[in-house]
Amino acid sequence: MTTIFLFALLFTLMFMGMPVAVALGLSSITSILLFANDSLASLVLKMYETSEHFTLMAIPFFILAGAFMTTGGVARRMIRFANACVGHLHGGLAIASVLACVLFAAVSGSSPATVVAVGSIVIAGMVRAGYSESFAAGVVCNAGTLGILIPPSIVLVVYGAATETSVGRLFMAGVVPGVGLGLMLMVAIYIIARIKDMPRQPRASLREVVVAGRDSIWGLLLVVIILGGIYGGIFTPTEAAAVSAVYAFLIAVFVYRDISFNHVPEVLIDAAKITVMLMFIIANAMLFAHVLTTERIPQLIAEQIVAMDMAPWQFLIVVNILLLIAGAFMEPTAIILILAPILFPIAMQLGIDPVHLGVLIVVNMEIGMITPPIGLNLFVTTGITNLTLGQVMRAATPWLSLLLIYLILITYIPAISLWLPNALGS
Repeated sequence: MTTIFLFALLFTLMFMGMPVAVALGLSSITSILLFANDSLASLVLKMYETSEHFTLMAIPFFILAGAFMTTGGVARRMIRFANACVGHLHGGLAIASVLACVLFAAVSGSSPATVVAVGSIVIAGMVRAGYSESFAAGVVCNAGTLGILIPPSIVLVVYGAATETSVGRLFMAGVVPGVGLGLMLMVAIYIIARIKDMPRQPRASLREVVVAGRDSIWGLLLVVIILGGIYGGIFTPTEAAAVSAVYAFLIAVFVYRDISFNHVPEVLIDAAKITVMLMFIIANAMLFAHVLTTERIPQLIAEQIVAMDMAPWQFLIVVNILLLIAGAFMEPTAIILILAPILFPIAMQLGIDPVHLGVLIVVNMEIGMITPPIGLNLFVTTGITNLTLGQVMRAATPWLSLLLIYLILITYIPAISLWLPNALGS
């Protein structure tokens, strides 16, 4: 009875237009007050305990680092470097856009931030070079999803906190799938460009490539600091987040000098707004997960699925379908915090690696970012172009098939996700 009431109230509130965080908290509190013995004081304590999780402390620092990198000229320098490397190929500017998204994803940890930072520069440039605006928008909208897969991914941090999985291993597991998806998009663009004879840029000289690379190296070093520091045993993922925020501040203010001291408070306020919004969702989602755990809902579902003698590959099909549907209507963080407590115990009983499951979930969330009606990247792309939401949806749809193919590869070839963390772990 409690389970039915909990989910019925949650979806009713969401369909009424209530924010996800409020719907999660209100449905949890109402269910506990009506069907459980917990007091309101214990609920407040539970929300506080879940939100002070040590791993979650990495989120505000990674958000702050991304804010400094996004506000400064890091994206512009990475785009210049990417264009110098591959701009001479057929469809070179579009390929450079994907490469720039891969590089910027490695310093931002956010898909919308990647779309805004890269798209606001390259889409106009692609149109001037002779590409259609819809083609340019579709490419950037899809490539921008890499922001939640390539480390430092905030979504992977949330998954790690929700399932107590090593964030360091999750970060390393996101590298190969993220780069692989980027390469897959680049190859597809190159084939289409050869067929349609799309524009090419003049080949950059070796000196231009070196100069552009040297100019962007300070931003790219952030990835080396984060991953190298974690796997070198210098600091934990949470400490790496704090180091990355300080490093991003120093680079943006003192090295690149794109941000003056007068603008630093604005960056701090913008990062604080995003942090408060995200942490409010997390706190309420953790409370929702507490209700699920108290009612033994994950355990009961796990026992039923195990009793059905479902094979791991069959369970992964169910997981993908469930996540693709959820991704069309909800924000990635909320989906992970609601569904991970249910899916994780089942996956463990079926022998599925928790790191593989985490990458699988994030790839599904990438697809959700470009799936109507709630796909956030669609709205962000609309905001930085002259296209309507419907036009952006049509532009992004052809590339969606590539992401679905890649999802199948990630689902049934665990080595794509696990090779790097296992190699480094050994």
